[in-house]
Amino acid sequence: MIVRCWMVLSAALIGVAALGPVRAQSPDPLPSWNDNSVKLNIIDFVARVTTEGSADYVDPQDRVATFDNDGTLWVEQPLYTSFVFIIDRVKAVSNQHPDWKKKEPFKSALDGNTKKLLSYGETGAVALTAATHSGMTTVEFNDIASNWLKTVRHPRFKRPYTDLTYKPMIELLDYLRANGFITFIVSGGGVEFMRAYTEQCYGVPPWQVVGSSGKTQFRMWDASPTLVKLPDLLFFDDGPGKAEGINHYIGRQPIFAFGNSNGDKEMLEWTANCAGVCFMGLVHHDDAVREYAYGPDSDVGTFPVALMEQAKSNGWNVVSMKDDWNVIFSWGKPSL
Repeated sequence: MIVRCWMVLSAALIGVAALGPVRAQSPDPLPSWNDNSVKLNIIDFVARVTTEGSADYVDPQDRVATFDNDGTLWVEQPLYTSFVFIIDRVKAVSNQHPDWKKKEPFKSALDGNTKKLLSYGETGAVALTAATHSGMTTVEFNDIASNWLKTVRHPRFKRPYTDLTYKPMIELLDYLRANGFITFIVSGGGVEFMRAYTEQCYGVPPWQVVGSSGKTQFRMWDASPTLVKLPDLLFFDDGPGKAEGINHYIGRQPIFAFGNSNGDKEMLEWTANCAGVCFMGLVHHDDAVREYAYGPDSDVGTFPVALMEQAKSNGWNVVSMKDDWNVIFSWGKPSL
């Protein structure tokens, strides 16, 4: 038996030698993704646009990939993280504004009436942001945001929000960059708040973050040049603003884009209009056990039926958290 095994092994080795050197099999670039159609489509797309000589080849400087943040790269339930920060800032400085106890939307923020607070929409968010994010230098704001992120915990997972990034999407960002893509975050969140953590969490530096922005003013502060945050809105980066922001701040049309809600529709439509092949993706939150399940009826991260139908009819890729990801957070365990 031993002799027979040795003869079989020798024959196999001789056959391998005759075929030449064996190439090591490439490791799976997206191990947290199940081997379903979305993963295969991603890998196929990247191969097509990065293989020289391919009809779909794209020069590296044009390999622009844009990602929404909330609900696409990290958790957005029960409230957007940046909105949780704003509410905490309202509470932190409310003693300086006694009138806020009776003035909306500040009263709802102080009372913890989230449903009523969300009903004020963009107007309410802008009012709260202007009142709590202005009158300080950009350096001071960055320190406040950074310290807040270190101390606050998510109400369900009891972990820092910076722990609640989606592992499959981190792998995707790394995979794209390894293949010559330039990755940008294009989000409705405050740009300076996001810049306090995007490099740490996603490997995306501050200059590759596009977000809602307030005006700043150059001043001499204690004999030093500073930028002071003003209460005026400069740019709101959501809905149509995402496509406009990409053009204004990036200057190139994406060939790859990922979002998760109605606020990302125009960014995906703009990407779909690219000159060559392009990839559009949406994250569908359908895993109530490991994260959350929500969609058309959610006040946060609304994913209407019409968007799902548009994605299907146009060949966009819809990620099922439940079926396409074997792990969601980096500290989670793969599902069997």
